[in-house]
Amino acid sequence: MALRWTPHGDGKALAPGAVVKPDERLSWPRMVGFGAQHVIAMFGATFVFPIVMGLDPNVAVMMSGVATILFLLIVQGRIPSYLGTSASFVGGVVAIRAAEGDSATVTGAILVAGLVLAAVGVAIHFLGVGVIHRIFPPVVTGAVVMLIGFGLAYVVAQFYWPKDQWVALATMIATAVFLVLFKGFLGRIGILLGLVFGFALSWILDLTAGKITAPTATGEVTSHFRMNFDNVAKADWIGLPHFHAPSFQVSAIVLVLPAVIALIAENVGHVKAVGSMTATDVDPYMGRAIIGDGVGTAVASAVGGSPTTTYAENIGVMAATRVYSTAAYYIAAVIAILFGLIPKFGALVSATPDGVLGGVTVILYGMIGLLGAKIWIENRVDFSDPVNMVPIGAGIILAVGPVTHQITGDFSLAGIALGTIVVLGGYHLLRAVAGRPVKEVSGGEIGFERDASG
Repeated sequence: MALRWTPHGDGKALAPGAVVKPDERLSWPRMVGFGAQHVIAMFGATFVFPIVMGLDPNVAVMMSGVATILFLLIVQGRIPSYLGTSASFVGGVVAIRAAEGDSATVTGAILVAGLVLAAVGVAIHFLGVGVIHRIFPPVVTGAVVMLIGFGLAYVVAQFYWPKDQWVALATMIATAVFLVLFKGFLGRIGILLGLVFGFALSWILDLTAGKITAPTATGEVTSHFRMNFDNVAKADWIGLPHFHAPSFQVSAIVLVLPAVIALIAENVGHVKAVGSMTATDVDPYMGRAIIGDGVGTAVASAVGGSPTTTYAENIGVMAATRVYSTAAYYIAAVIAILFGLIPKFGALVSATPDGVLGGVTVILYGMIGLLGAKIWIENRVDFSDPVNMVPIGAGIILAVGPVTHQITGDFSLAGIALGTIVVLGGYHLLRAVAGRPVKEVSGGEIGFERDASG
């Protein structure tokens, strides 16, 4: 697709009921403003999730811009979307970290998952979108999304909350208030506002109350300040972020593959939403969209970045402004790439105390989990049917435990990965035993919206 857009009207305003289509634009100064607005909308979640996963937020923001450009090229400019950091991989990454995996192992596993997602997109492009609904009906996708969120409860309980329980509690309450009290843009960045609140509270307590006696990252109980700005002082104002090459371990790859199911559900839902708002048939581009997401994830993780996904926050911006021009997304992508060239800011965000992350993630993980229930409710999933209830309930318990199943002496399945296998395999096995075909649903019913969760 040529990077060429037709001016809309006089380039200044929209007529009542009119929209700026993906291949149209307003005046370039106005488009720069819309592009900056998209950066602000995605910024909170795109920065928070890399911190939770232990990855460099500067690399994540920069590569989100690169991934967005790749996505727009792959979908031939037909589906305006921004690709920010995905929350779906958090569970698998936490499990890798718990097994003492480093950032190279994490990004290597994510890279493989991105390639798998791209391969799924190729299959969908040639076989049709209906194949998704046969393999991943709403009862399965809802369960996977739920166990990805609830399967992270142990992280809050064991790692974050004990580091500074009172700051965690205060941050949790403040974040909840921000999400409920504020509307529009401020409501969409409620998680980021909670992070800023906890950051400021920790800094004030360090100045007034002094050191805290609590476990460190290694589990050793010491007296230390909540904030540590050593890395901030060392970081440059302008420069490249800390890129790194991936490494590959089968055990780590297995832990993040369940996220592919959640990403498929997200992509279908978001692309359908964009199609509805622009009054276009997006089914022919559904496979391309998933390919674009997979390629974006693979490219980003190849240099140490975070996994990517289409963002509901930016879809909300389009709905509010009625500007669906892909020009705004190209501009947003360029701004994000430039922003990634400020290492000092990334180091400051990475200095967020664990107690603050405890308060933010307890809400974040809960919201992700309940989005699974939202999928069930919207699709009227019948849990009086044991074919639905038994594998779903078992998979969620295995994930929340988290339960570990040893396969060989040096390979095991645990938590979210084990739960996902039981949900997907158990559901289709029991349907086959019961002699029931999987009912297809319309493409718009499988997706879900996220509120400040990425």
